[in-house]
Amino acid sequence: MLLKTFRWAFAVTALGLVAGVLYDGWTALGLVAILAVLEVSLSFDNAVINAGILKRLNAFWQRMFLTIGILIAVFGMRLLFPIVIVTVSARLAPSQAVHLALTDKDRYQQLVTDAHPAIAAFGGMFLLMIFLDFIFEDRETKWLGPLERPLARLGRIDMLSVCLALCVLLVTSLTFAAHAHQHGGTHADKAQTVLVSGIAGLITYLVVGGLSGFFEGRLADEESRRQSEERSGGAGGGGSALALSGRAAFFTFLYLEVLDASFSFDGVIGAFAITNDIVLMALGLGIGAMYVRSLTVYLVRQGTLDDYVYLEHGAHYAIGALALILLVSIQYQINDVVTGLIGVTLIGASFYSSVRRNRAVRATSE
Repeated sequence: MLLKTFRWAFAVTALGLVAGVLYDGWTALGLVAILAVLEVSLSFDNAVINAGILKRLNAFWQRMFLTIGILIAVFGMRLLFPIVIVTVSARLAPSQAVHLALTDKDRYQQLVTDAHPAIAAFGGMFLLMIFLDFIFEDRETKWLGPLERPLARLGRIDMLSVCLALCVLLVTSLTFAAHAHQHGGTHADKAQTVLVSGIAGLITYLVVGGLSGFFEGRLADEESRRQSEERSGGAGGGGSALALSGRAAFFTFLYLEVLDASFSFDGVIGAFAITNDIVLMALGLGIGAMYVRSLTVYLVRQGTLDDYVYLEHGAHYAIGALALILLVSIQYQINDVVTGLIGVTLIGASFYSSVRRNRAVRATSE
């Protein structure tokens, strides 16, 4: 099962390392390997969250996630995204941005760094909304009960997560953005950029998530109606979980891709601390993205989230931490090791709590 699920990741690893050696010698091999480890360490919580969403899709859309989705993740976010950043922020033609990336790597890196506040605001707000909607939802299973129970009661207030996210964005634009180091423009321009980008991230979450939820609700209603008709006709419909398809699955898939993009922001920016060569970045981060995708599918097929019920909680807390780190990084540089360790620690703690819970349940039943 493990070999079958990760076979493409292993194959891409081999090809990527060989391509790195052919491109720039043995030093490049080490850089590609480091970038791959960076991507996996920063995105493990992404795999857990993706698995919770992916298990609701039918087999066709799960295959789409591994094929079309990985093309978007590797070539779109890890290769084209840095080019798009420079194209938009420096108002260059795409061909000029590519030429700059290959010939003047220091200038290219500086342009990407200058665009970081806008990227961090967009990704930070998108991830913050995911976290807030999770902790304000009243769930049957609670990991940190004393904290989650009162938050669930507060969640009954309409639009609370949106209001709180906007407050965080406003404070960010008036503090971190207003005092951020810059190479051009005024502090007011920087604050306005962060405010607009953050609102764009919030709108993206509401639109994509809202459409996904709308069509998912319609599909669930149709399924309930079908099962009701089968029961009334004596057919006895099966009780299997509903697998999303059609428009509901499409918008859920779209939501997954936007989610992956938001997670990849810190990895792409952090990669410049290791190398400013976009070819090596694409190879290393692309390998890491393949492992994250394969890990997502492995978690779904093994039913890991059902067995370890607190994993999703830990991943969402890691998302909340990442969202805040992105917003703080508008002014302060935060080491990627710190970011990765926070995520791994939270998920590790939730896994340990899940194991203890399972042992307690087994002991009670015996």
